Amino acid sequence: MEQQLLTKCEQHLNEATAAVPVEALSLARSLVTNPSTSESTISSLFETLTRSLHPHRDPPSLHRTLSLLSDLAALRPHLSHPIFHSVRSFSLLRDHSCIHTLTVSLSVLLSIAESDQALISSLGEFSEGLFLAQCFLPSVADRCWLLSNAERFRIRPHVLVTVLLGFMKDPFPNVRRVALDGLVGLSKSVVVEDRDLVGSCYFRAVELLTDMEDCVRSAAVRVVTQWGQLLVALDQDSNKRDWSDGLFLQLCSLVRDMSVKVRVEVFDALGEIGMVSEDILLQTLSKKLLSAMKDKNYPGLCSGKPCEIRASDAAGVFLHGLEDEFCEVRRSACHSLQTLSILSANFAGEGLNLLMDVLNDDSIVVRLQALETMRCMALFDRLKVQETHMHMFISTLVDMNATVRSAARKVLRITKLNDILMFKLSVDGLLENLEMYPQDEADVFYVLSNIGRNHGNFALNIIEGVSEEIEPSCDKKLGFDSGRVAALLVLAISAPLSHQKRKCSIPPRIFSYAVTLLGRISPALSDVMDQDTLLAYLSRCSRSTVVSAAGFDLHNVKSLQPVENDLPYNASGKMFSPAEMQLQQVVRCQKMGGTRKVATALVDYQVAKSVNLILEKVKDIWQLIQLGCTSDVLKTLRSWKEELSTFTSGSLVDAVAFVLQFLRIVKLLAKIWLKFISPRKLRCYGMGHLGLLLVKLDGNLREMRYKFIGLSKQEGLHVLELVLLSHILSLSSVEAYCDGLTVEKLHSTLSQVEFLHKEGSIEPSNFVIQLKKSLHEIGFSTDGSFYSPLLFRKVVEIFSLDHFIFSVKLKHIKAELDVHDNDFENPFHFVPGLPVGIPLDITLYNISRENRLWLRLAVNAALTEFIFLDFDRFGGSNQICKSSFVAPFYKTPKSKVFHNEGLPRYGVLV
Repeated sequence: MEQQLLTKCEQHLNEATAAVPVEALSLARSLVTNPSTSESTISSLFETLTRSLHPHRDPPSLHRTLSLLSDLAALRPHLSHPIFHSVRSFSLLRDHSCIHTLTVSLSVLLSIAESDQALISSLGEFSEGLFLAQCFLPSVADRCWLLSNAERFRIRPHVLVTVLLGFMKDPFPNVRRVALDGLVGLSKSVVVEDRDLVGSCYFRAVELLTDMEDCVRSAAVRVVTQWGQLLVALDQDSNKRDWSDGLFLQLCSLVRDMSVKVRVEVFDALGEIGMVSEDILLQTLSKKLLSAMKDKNYPGLCSGKPCEIRASDAAGVFLHGLEDEFCEVRRSACHSLQTLSILSANFAGEGLNLLMDVLNDDSIVVRLQALETMRCMALFDRLKVQETHMHMFISTLVDMNATVRSAARKVLRITKLNDILMFKLSVDGLLENLEMYPQDEADVFYVLSNIGRNHGNFALNIIEGVSEEIEPSCDKKLGFDSGRVAALLVLAISAPLSHQKRKCSIPPRIFSYAVTLLGRISPALSDVMDQDTLLAYLSRCSRSTVVSAAGFDLHNVKSLQPVENDLPYNASGKMFSPAEMQLQQVVRCQKMGGTRKVATALVDYQVAKSVNLILEKVKDIWQLIQLGCTSDVLKTLRSWKEELSTFTSGSLVDAVAFVLQFLRIVKLLAKIWLKFISPRKLRCYGMGHLGLLLVKLDGNLREMRYKFIGLSKQEGLHVLELVLLSHILSLSSVEAYCDGLTVEKLHSTLSQVEFLHKEGSIEPSNFVIQLKKSLHEIGFSTDGSFYSPLLFRKVVEIFSLDHFIFSVKLKHIKAELDVHDNDFENPFHFVPGLPVGIPLDITLYNISRENRLWLRLAVNAALTEFIFLDFDRFGGSNQICKSSFVAPFYKTPKSKVFHNEGLPRYGVLV
């Protein structure tokens, strides 16, 4: 059958003089795409297709043949070289009947070369001259394709800028749009220091803001945003803020554009401006011109010359956006409000008034974005909820959409409530949520527990007023089946755990009632204690005559007295967090009466709680990293590192080492991220500094992967996603413009991620999904690549740090070596040129006896020795092995003693 298809296909191709029958090419494609087709058939088909490449044949037939050859090269990599050279020879012919055929050939050549770096040098004939010649051909489709793929031709940046500026005046709108998109990509992939050149690009884009075509104006908004910020960054004057304000106002003037797409782009762009005066921000929230903005102008560029932009252009910008008839615009305006609220507390407070109305929007997407904006405000301490806001906000807790209700509860969980009335409204809203949607019970209980601990005094006042609802009825029946009663019990038992100091007036019997609902309410306090510890806590409170808020500080061992019966183990087999496991251990040690064991267990609990708290907060500061607030991030990381450095003993020292390693990686990401979002910073520090940071990041990630064992599949996926991000950042940097080795590592790591997803039935993250999609669109292979740094930027932008919850099985692989009696006062003596024995004490941690060990001794690169270590020398367990060993060193230097630099550097290789 295969041979018959090949024969029929060859017959059609050989007999065709001008147009190749579509049937022949369809037969050929069926043979190419069938993985069972033999190599001999493929080779014969390749030769036949190559012979059919004749410049005088019908152009559509040639285009389909070239596309088929491109597919053949992708599916049969061993044929990529001969296919490439055949198409290259065909492209160099000067008598093509159709100019578009040459463009199609160039597309095929670039696709093949991008999958095999060895072929890149063969593209020398297709230089800037050919690119420019093709750009000025009459075909609009060809011009668009060439401008869209200009970076693939490795055109010099200044030449490419000139070409793009010229085609921004092309009569065809698609060409103008592609030229503008090219400038956006160029602003992110190269460092431009010529202020006049940046000003020219900005001015030309400003001109196109009034273009007749929607697609051109949308692209012009993106160029004005990117190149305008470059222009501000290059300004050396003291009025840099005025120039940034002028850029912001330039965009504000477009919010009333007739095109929905343009308005969406404008609001997205407004959120990207990182420096805006507070007066202008406040003006965007009011249609009435503020007194501070009357007759005020800001510098800008119009008609190629400096001009004044009126401050009144900002009047009511967000009012227009949030009231727009299209939900896409309203969502974009909400998102822009979210990012700008970080810049000004007053702006955030006034903007919250507008967000309250948006919470009643018809679109679910807009309501979710409004709630996400409020959550972001709360994270940055910008959410100042007033009593007038509460009724509209609480209404979202009973929204018909489950996702909206969940988002509202997330906001409420971290909101600071200023008075008892607001707190009562919040509790009533949650209880109404529970009554209308019983399926939300677990999350409602969790939020009640959080706000009870965050507002302990308010919670106590509420419980005092509703305690009768919890008590048995007149016929001695308990109403614990009621969700409302269970919710009030959660609030009651959470209040004493608050940091606010006040005498607790909750009757002890309330805690005994909660014991009957232990399994139902224990998830609500899962972030501070497990079910066994909760039982001990409730038992202790139910027997106390006086319950005080301070008495139940979880850092105080006296808050948990031993119970009479053994605490039940978790029958569901659920894996407890390290903090939960260590607190459970505290209770058990108390029951056994061992004071020293209690103290040790308490230290471990404090370590586990600090570690979990830090890992949870790392996820939240990722937004600060994306916004470029590097100094604040580094200060926070430094304080966490100092806190963890105090924990030097206990059973969780391996966990501390892991988190310290993780914080080092986050610190490097923060420094690298700043250089990607700020071309100005990249110019100041230099490209070499970025490369050094990327190398350090790669090294730290390797240490995390190979020096720590016992990670779960989910934790391993988190680490591998960080490795993927490191490779993508390397490929996105300008100096790593073409790095085949990094591409191979990227593919290898992605394969491991896919294997873990399949093995653990785990859904891939948005970051992994977008990366696969981008690689598929680009067409990478593991042999190498030819690409633009811009191609990976959108993948980098959607990366987010997930909450890292590690298991107690985590172990740190390390070795410690100590040399006896060797310092400045007592140097180690030896005879130069003769062997010397160096006494070493070696301690191994968590190294399996199945591994092989080598001792490395080195004075310098020339004086290096390796010594095999036999595990039989070591005593102890697999966790800690110790051995005293005299290491022979034969290549002694000419100095008389070993001290400082004279002593060989040593290390254990596993």
